[in-house]
Amino acid sequence: MKLSVVIVNYNVCYFLEQALLSVRRAVEKLGQPVEVFVVDNNSVDGSVAMVRARFPEIILITNRDNPGFSKANNQALRRATGQYQLLLNPDTVVEENTFRACCDFMDAHPDCGGLGVKMLDGQGRFLPESKRALPTPAVAFYKMFGLAKLMPKSRTFGRYHLGFLSPEETHEVEVLSGAFMLLRKAALDQIGLLDEAYFMYGEDIDLSYRLTQGGWKNCYFPGTRIIHYKGESTKRTSVNFVFVFYRAMVIFARQHFAPGRAGLFSLLINAAIWLRAGAALLERLLRRAAPLLLDAGLIWVGMYFLKSYWEHNHKFVPGNYPPQYLTVAVPAYILVWLTSAYISGAYDPPVKTSRVVRGIFVGTLLISAGSNFLDDWRFSKALIILGGAWAVAAVVGRQLVAHFARHGNLRLSKRRPKNIAIVGSGPESRRVRRLLEAAGVPARVIGYISVVPVAARTETPLASPLPVGPPPPDEPLGELHQLADIIRLYALDELIFCGKDLAASQIIALMLSLPSEPAVAYKILPEDSQYIIGSSSKDTPGDYYTLEIALNLYKPQEARAKRLLDLLSSGGLLLLAPGLVWFQASKGQYVRNCLAVLLGTRTWVGLRHMAPSARAVPAVLSPADAAVSSTPLNEVTKRRLELLYAKDYEPGMDLSVLWRCWRRLG
Repeated sequence: MKLSVVIVNYNVCYFLEQALLSVRRAVEKLGQPVEVFVVDNNSVDGSVAMVRARFPEIILITNRDNPGFSKANNQALRRATGQYQLLLNPDTVVEENTFRACCDFMDAHPDCGGLGVKMLDGQGRFLPESKRALPTPAVAFYKMFGLAKLMPKSRTFGRYHLGFLSPEETHEVEVLSGAFMLLRKAALDQIGLLDEAYFMYGEDIDLSYRLTQGGWKNCYFPGTRIIHYKGESTKRTSVNFVFVFYRAMVIFARQHFAPGRAGLFSLLINAAIWLRAGAALLERLLRRAAPLLLDAGLIWVGMYFLKSYWEHNHKFVPGNYPPQYLTVAVPAYILVWLTSAYISGAYDPPVKTSRVVRGIFVGTLLISAGSNFLDDWRFSKALIILGGAWAVAAVVGRQLVAHFARHGNLRLSKRRPKNIAIVGSGPESRRVRRLLEAAGVPARVIGYISVVPVAARTETPLASPLPVGPPPPDEPLGELHQLADIIRLYALDELIFCGKDLAASQIIALMLSLPSEPAVAYKILPEDSQYIIGSSSKDTPGDYYTLEIALNLYKPQEARAKRLLDLLSSGGLLLLAPGLVWFQASKGQYVRNCLAVLLGTRTWVGLRHMAPSARAVPAVLSPADAAVSSTPLNEVTKRRLELLYAKDYEPGMDLSVLWRCWRRLG
């Protein structure tokens, strides 16, 4: 056996399918015996069924839990017999010549124990982690506190990603990336498998270090390239990533550095953990709160001028309003207006003026009604009404400015659809169109670029310096060598490459050859797949278009209404607990459920039998619990009932289930 390929998968079915298709082509090109393992860590997205149906040649190992990246890889490595053994991430695409080029390199360099390759993100940009140095205390310090990013090519500060070494040349390096890590079996037999103390992250650094300690070399080899979407599997901007990654660095320091240095290293890393986690959390909060804070500021400024105008021109009793009006009353008004607007969906895309008007109108009614009960805080009703009108103008005005800056028009509810072109054959182009239509993607497909030479025509769309309109759907826009001109001519936002018509090496070459301006997003439709896959950067999750049923349950307005219903019902059930608790099988669990739903860690009604979504929280009851049936429901029926509930969800459904199942709340 020349090569063993090991892929650990966890809920990335769409990327795994594309990775395995590229592996299949690379295996054919190698022309020597290869075994491919997929270790699934208890995915719930259909990954296992997809592998069994589409890739019967794969050796599939299914875990009933998620034991982590290291343990899962070791499960396959213990069975692997290849002379070379490749650890490959599921969110990658390898070129057709990758396996052959890498095996040839290893054959020619018998002292090389591990090999990494040139990695590109979903936009064709070089990923600096393709080559790395050992994270010594100094190197880690420069990385964690931003000096490496400020001076990436410095031999002192830029060592983490070895920015001073050319990515186009072969180098001996200290650390390989776990996304693509080709290992010599003889070296693994000597130094051992992955250290299972690492759940995720850090195991590649540890293994790379042990290879060099065992007398082997780690090499960076740019003779072949892979796409590594990366954002999907790591969620690198999350607070959880910060903790998991840097804790792995602490484990590494304790295992491999002298005790004194390990203590200093741990101190630095723990300081960095809290700084990075705090910064990530603050950035996320500010990004989400920025529109609300800006709107609040605009409304307050408008209320200040309205107050001054009203005092001098229309106030029934001459004189100024007390200072508490601007410091307490107006902020309270703003809180009510914006909360009501938020619940109304004023901040949900696509932005609609009607939601803003509805939300602030309801808020104005609440403020007017509430002020009647507070004699000391009863100011002018006219100012409340005028303030509500100004709040609508301020929020809508700010949204119009933001929309115009982003989309170049003032139609809030109508964003300019993306201009998409397809690179592939006519039949695959038509398949892409059908997938986009079925998925409801708001896009305008301009046409397709032929991957084979087009017969000479008297005039092509590129013959004129000005756009003359795309050709009919069955006529290509042009050929591959005209791609850059087509992008500019039709102001394309996105290219979709057809994997059936283009080799991975061709797709990567096109990504690298196209100019960075104007910016175009790239996606790939793998052969015979229902997914169109891409990622705009290494730090963002991969996105995809697919044939999936739209679920009301996860729409922002319905989700907010469901959460509000959970809050109100939990509060009411806690008040009624002295009476209701006696009808519950578990009295303590009844109270714990009420508190959990109140805190948002559980919901009263949800999906308990369907595969859980990343957006779902554990549910106390299933809609299937309220079904009336003379015989017990089987799992298929329960899942079907939950799908109908999620598809057509409205808050009244939860009330109905709670009413029917009130004895089962514990």
